[in-house]
Amino acid sequence: MSKPLIAVTGKNGQLGYELEQLSESFQNEFAFLFTDRTMLDLGDTSGIPVFFEKYQPAYFINCAAYTAVDKAETEREKANQLNAIAVGIIAGQCSLHHCTLITISTDYVFDGKGTKPYQTDSPTDPVNYYGQTKWLGEKLALEKNARTIILRTSWVYSKHGNNFVKTMLRLMKNRPELSVVSDQVGSPTYAADLAAAILKIIRSLQSGNSHYGIYHYSNEGVISWYEFATAIRELAGLNCKVLPIPASAYPTPAKRPAYSVLDKRTIVADFGIHLMDWRKSLQHCLDKLRIT
Repeated sequence: MSKPLIAVTGKNGQLGYELEQLSESFQNEFAFLFTDRTMLDLGDTSGIPVFFEKYQPAYFINCAAYTAVDKAETEREKANQLNAIAVGIIAGQCSLHHCTLITISTDYVFDGKGTKPYQTDSPTDPVNYYGQTKWLGEKLALEKNARTIILRTSWVYSKHGNNFVKTMLRLMKNRPELSVVSDQVGSPTYAADLAAAILKIIRSLQSGNSHYGIYHYSNEGVISWYEFATAIRELAGLNCKVLPIPASAYPTPAKRPAYSVLDKRTIVADFGIHLMDWRKSLQHCLDKLRIT
């Protein structure tokens, strides 16, 4: 009997990269197919049914997305195509081929006016167009495939790709001081931890677990971007001075939620996911960056 196939989009992104690294430990249980846009272009959805017909995946992890938050304000058609339209078509194909869909969403579906962690059923109200497209992608995925898991996450970083941690390290090595926003609060997510959680969820589903719907995942802890930057400086042993500034002093084309902490109790209860402390995970990432 052949092993269930897990298809993954966005292999060159942070999460796709970490999933591919981790997949070697799951080769006895699953077959894996990692795709980039040369193999499955979500900008041209005509190829999606062809892909499903050819490969017949049992699980489809959608890591591909339009993630340029500020550019999304002007590149609306492109953002909507990748984050919403393509996700809906993928979900429809998943339903047709009896495939489980796991697609990644964001804390940006919330308005950021909250003061306690957002639950999976908290009202959504995106404050920027990127968040709007991700919210629509969630809606289409759930409507078109009963076996869908939405994973909302926040502040993702990895040793691979472009992210806040690597940007801070680069700037701190070249500048005597940096100003970082201190009045936007959330939780970082180490992509390697999220990848491990996803594969644990799939293993659980394969064993008969039948939980689907919306889940939240991030590392444990609540911090500001300023506190995150300060921790990066300390753990990396750098001397750059980090100064706190309000978001109003650093205007961006897309508005950001001021508070986007996610309540993760359901993912722990339904799948037994262990949540790593954000500082420990940051240390793991920095150690890997030192090695490479």
